[in-house]
Amino acid sequence: MKELEQLLAASRAAESFKSAVRSYYADKASDRIAVSGFAPPIKVKRLLKYVLHSEPELPIERVWLRAASGCSDFVGTIDVETAHGRRTFEFVWDCRWRALQEGWSDYFGLPDQIRAAQEFDWRCFKHWRALKSA
Repeated sequence: MKELEQLLAASRAAESFKSAVRSYYADKASDRIAVSGFAPPIKVKRLLKYVLHSEPELPIERVWLRAASGCSDFVGTIDVETAHGRRTFEFVWDCRWRALQEGWSDYFGLPDQIRAAQEFDWRCFKHWRALKSA
């Protein structure tokens, strides 16, 4: 949680959103974090950290996530509402890609995506791009 608190402290997100993130990490629902599609909580948590890290200047008030999760990936879009409007980002989190980048193989010679997910956590984002502003 220390890392999460550091990301929250560096972010200009609204205090209500920061509280929602902490609640989500405590496995409690929040109306400020909406999820549609198949999105395991661990992957949503990684995405929340990445948003805080990548967009620290945004005064985030709430987010809407549309995503699909596979074994080694998590792909979708996230709408970020701020006091100044809405921003949409597309993303790809991919621990297999990260394992390939690191040159890590498992016992069978396949990319060690488990190790990559454990060691890199929210740092396995292969793609992050702003789509539009509103």
